Amino acid sequence: MDDVTVNGARHPAPRDPDTTSAEHVRDGLGLTGTKIACGSGVCGACTILVDGSPTVSCLLPSDRLAGRTVTTVEGLGGTHPVQYAFAAHDALQCGYCTPGLVVSSSVFVDTWRADHGDSRPDRDTIADALSGHLCRCGAYEGIFAAVAAACAGEFDAVPDREPPRRDALDKVTGRARFSADLAPHGHWEGVIVRSTHAHARVRAVHPGTARSGVPAPGGPADGTAGAAATAPEDTPVFTDLLGDDRTVRYVGQPIAAVAAPTSGGARAAAAAVRVDYDPLPAVLDAGAARTPGAPVLYTTKEERASAPSYGEAPTPPAPWTGNVRGPGTLSWRGPTAVRRLRRAARSGDPLLVSGEFTTASQAHNPLEPHVCVAFWEPGGDLYLRVSTQAVAKTAERAARRWGLPLDRVHVVSEFVGGGFGAKNALSADIVASVELARVARAPVRVVFDRSEELTDAGHRPGARTRVALLADRSGNLSAMSVDSVGEGGVSVGSSTAALAFLMYGRAPRRVRDFDVVTNLPPGMPMRGPGGPPMAWALEQAVDTMAHRLGEDPLALRARWDGNPKRRALYRRAARLDLWRNRPRGPRTGRFRRGVGVAAANWMYLIAPQAQVELSVEGGTVVVRSSTQDIGTGIRTVLAESVAERLGIPSPGLRVEIGRSGPVHGTGSYGSRTTTSMGPAAVQAADRLRSALRERSPSVPAVGPIPEHAFKEALVHAEGVRVTGGRGRDRWGRLTPDMGGDLALGRGLSGAVHVMEVEVDTLLGGVRPTRCWAGIAAGRVYAERLARNQCEGAVVQGVGYALFEERRHDPATGVLLTDNMEDYRIPGMGDVPETEVYFHEGGFEHVAGGGVGLGEVSVVGVAAALANAVHDATGWRPHELPIRPDRLIGGLR
Repeated sequence: MDDVTVNGARHPAPRDPDTTSAEHVRDGLGLTGTKIACGSGVCGACTILVDGSPTVSCLLPSDRLAGRTVTTVEGLGGTHPVQYAFAAHDALQCGYCTPGLVVSSSVFVDTWRADHGDSRPDRDTIADALSGHLCRCGAYEGIFAAVAAACAGEFDAVPDREPPRRDALDKVTGRARFSADLAPHGHWEGVIVRSTHAHARVRAVHPGTARSGVPAPGGPADGTAGAAATAPEDTPVFTDLLGDDRTVRYVGQPIAAVAAPTSGGARAAAAAVRVDYDPLPAVLDAGAARTPGAPVLYTTKEERASAPSYGEAPTPPAPWTGNVRGPGTLSWRGPTAVRRLRRAARSGDPLLVSGEFTTASQAHNPLEPHVCVAFWEPGGDLYLRVSTQAVAKTAERAARRWGLPLDRVHVVSEFVGGGFGAKNALSADIVASVELARVARAPVRVVFDRSEELTDAGHRPGARTRVALLADRSGNLSAMSVDSVGEGGVSVGSSTAALAFLMYGRAPRRVRDFDVVTNLPPGMPMRGPGGPPMAWALEQAVDTMAHRLGEDPLALRARWDGNPKRRALYRRAARLDLWRNRPRGPRTGRFRRGVGVAAANWMYLIAPQAQVELSVEGGTVVVRSSTQDIGTGIRTVLAESVAERLGIPSPGLRVEIGRSGPVHGTGSYGSRTTTSMGPAAVQAADRLRSALRERSPSVPAVGPIPEHAFKEALVHAEGVRVTGGRGRDRWGRLTPDMGGDLALGRGLSGAVHVMEVEVDTLLGGVRPTRCWAGIAAGRVYAERLARNQCEGAVVQGVGYALFEERRHDPATGVLLTDNMEDYRIPGMGDVPETEVYFHEGGFEHVAGGGVGLGEVSVVGVAAALANAVHDATGWRPHELPIRPDRLIGGLR
């Protein structure tokens, strides 16, 4: 039999044609740097070299490896110039896509240098070479820079500086272990059985060949459960997931789950499960859901109260009428605003701007899918290795659900492959793996495939938003009205109109949020929930007003906007060559260039319970908290905050996060992680200094601690532990803890985006070419990492504007865009060259001096792009995404 050579070592060739090369490399050889993400060869995360050629291993049957030579990211040894360059230029965020990109880039760099010497390829050449790779975090600017630098020979030797990101070397070498990589030997694979009906009552669930510890509600009392004790140990196991409510309300809703020792066995067991349905009338369109006599999803007060929420904060109460929830109203002199707008409409006032704008549903779609490996210790402790944005909260929720003391639930999430809001809940992968592990008496791994991830792992709901703005004869804003209807499937929580309330001064205004529920999967909070659809509508209306007034769109915003931080950004943007030298007047020809602008703000949120512990262990300071790093760089922020406060080198610190425990860490959502954890680390550093001074007088009270004094103090401080908390801002908070470790601080962060596009008026294509992103969030922690976040926000905003659109079969409710061929996200050739500018003033009252920027940096991107398209063509895009058919139709 032919062997296969992997990273220089010979191994027996796999013989199973039903196993992919990716599965063999990962599970057979333990080389987990190779990642499985899309499963269809689109994203490139699974790329390996086969006989020197980049190959997507998720499509290659493993038996085709016989007689071949394979190199994985581990085989590059961590010393390839590309690996050094990726780390130095921060060409990564979460790191899940990084190994595949590194493998392909290594071949490109070696080939380029052989053909062209030590010269830099241009952006288009690099984008073409890496066109088979996707990064959902959007770290493309760093990737462009890293590949060009490696081609130029700048990383042929070991760099003399530490990478800006603390875990960069783990990610570029494949050493970083994500949750699916942590399955222990002998684990079982779990598969979720999902509804095939959009609306039905489940009469019974028959486990098929699987054994069950308890019969499913409504299931047959046929001895299946009792037979569990006498069944062979490798018999598949079954668990019910519906609970007492036996109604399914969308296609893809979890009903049950099975597990078996192999993935093939689990899939076969899932196929053998039979579900008996009583179909119910379904409503699959928001318009139909509002019509009289439409089937009502939630018929009782209790059902409405338990509807899932896609809001980030607690959902406020609102009235229901059939399938419509709302309005939730905010008003400042609202009757005056409505009266002025109605009078302007009756008189045909030219300074009344009104319009309706729609946005499609955008999937979170992190490249690392939802995954959980669960197992029960004989003593009853529960262990979860899970991809989550909230380690501490996941432990608390698991303890409540399974009736365990908190200290008997152990959650591990060392590396998280993106989340964007989708991984905050006790999701189906967690519940299924825990219940299956109980029945199987073995560790169980449940991993969503890409179809499940795109169907039932969260999305930014679509919205239909109507805006009306009225200016007076001086060009000042006289009245505003915004009504927005969220379309989040079975979920509620629209805040789109409410966010508009916070923009543009104190002119009279009334904003109202509604939800229409349908038999489609639920939404979840997604990066800046409600913000991008708000800006899509409001910022285009403001742009239209500027044209009506004959005023520069940037100047109008600066005049209307009383926020001093955004006004500083307007002044900066007005001086840009990109803005000053933009084309003026009507454009002609096939390719037309345009420049647009949009403004945004975001609430300043805090995690009041955030804690950081510093302990002295073996002569090293250990920084510890039960937070997690989803690619935002909190490992780096914690280390640098402590090192800067003590005046010591950060590489000497050890950072331990991603594990639940007594030191509470905040969740990674709401733009609150850094602004909460950073000050907690600083307070812990101050307390450690005090503890060291008690033991060693050579430690100064303030300022940098000399190296010799620090080392001597650590010898005498072995075992010392101190904990720091978030502390209070100078002016306090606007709200107490609203539950879930979430409070509202004083002040709003701001952003201004200036976008340049080239529009192909023949084929309807829109190519963003340049973007300036101005961010006002106070002091910036870890500048390069923050810049990377803002660059990635532009990428996600471009995807929202141009490509991303979840689409369902209107007759059945089945998701049609359930793969990454049909659900497209931006690649390297789709994104603009981006410059990020930070305005660091305005938050001096905040502990640490800065607030979160992950969400404000995405809110206005799509709107700026839409305004650029209008500037180029004269056509106003009201529907998102700006598809070629819509653009061509609008120009006719």
